[in-house]
Amino acid sequence: MQMLWVRWQNGADYAKTKNKGQRTKQNLYGSKKVNMPKPELYVIFTGEKPEDPPDTISLSKDFFGGEKIAIDAEVKVLYQEDESNIIGEYIIFCKVYNEQRKKYGQTREAVMETIRICKDRNVLKEYLENREQEVVDIMMTLFDDEQILEAYAKDIDDNAAHREARETAERMIKMGKLSLDEITLYVPSLSMDELKELEAKIVQMA
Repeated sequence: MQMLWVRWQNGADYAKTKNKGQRTKQNLYGSKKVNMPKPELYVIFTGEKPEDPPDTISLSKDFFGGEKIAIDAEVKVLYQEDESNIIGEYIIFCKVYNEQRKKYGQTREAVMETIRICKDRNVLKEYLENREQEVVDIMMTLFDDEQILEAYAKDIDDNAAHREARETAERMIKMGKLSLDEITLYVPSLSMDELKELEAKIVQMA
């Protein structure tokens, strides 16, 4: 899944403006309900279409076993049915981008090659020609977001691994059968200073 498209104008904007700017004169701050448009949620599937693709995804049914939850949502899934329409072209763009990212990594070169290939194939050509820099900026921002998430995930993994190493070293020190030099062979991620600190802590607690 690549993109969540919410077809729903901001409620405040809708209440203030309608029919190309005509004010509805609805009171947003009173107790009376405000007329709002019906929300429609879509997600565009950019991978290979499965054999039995779902038409919709339900937050409650698909993630919580159909339980009643405070906030539920039903999202319509859009697949590549026609390469000539805007959704089909967007999916092709995503597939080309995934191929280029495998070649060049998360780099500007991957983005520029994606744009070049798609323009050559007449995929989103007019949009890419008119807004190329905007597309580049958006894609590079996505790179930054992904890198932040990857760094965060790595930090969590590193912390978990370090905590496990400390627990292992602590058990070994308590057993008293190995010297600190020998323990470093089993938990090389811990420094000698850290092992000495653990040892001192265990002695103090004894």
